[in-house]
Amino acid sequence: MDKAYFPMFVDISEKEIVVVGGGNIAARRVKTLLLFSDHITVIAPRLHDSLADLEAEGRITCLHRAYREGDIYNAHIVLAATDDKEVNRSIGEECNILGQKCGRKILFNTADDRTLCDFYFPAVVQTEDIVIGINSGGKNPAKVKEIRRRLGSGPC
Repeated sequence: MDKAYFPMFVDISEKEIVVVGGGNIAARRVKTLLLFSDHITVIAPRLHDSLADLEAEGRITCLHRAYREGDIYNAHIVLAATDDKEVNRSIGEECNILGQKCGRKILFNTADDRTLCDFYFPAVVQTEDIVIGINSGGKNPAKVKEIRRRLGSGPC
């Protein structure tokens, strides 16, 4: 039996977050992350319209190009959401190597291989006073989506 992940709520308001990829998944994750942090950089040659809008509003920083080694040097949290599994995997490896060299942990999540993730990205429902994170450990995203829908609308 797989271990369950402990649901921990952490202040990421001052953490540097890098999202690699500019499609639907990246857009949903950035929208959720913006509820908790203003330090988000997106790296992608092309951006989903909603990401382009967030960049135009000055809410995120975007590098309009493919990922380059070293782009995560100052990051605390990295999300790989490209459509290339090999690129996502190599970014995860770089997080581990850089973290070891610098004596810190860079938390990594990828949209396509839960075995490489340090954390799973939750569905979030937020009201004025309450934040609810819902997760299935990557095993049943459809069920998570359904529960989020029943609890109320959320950004992702």
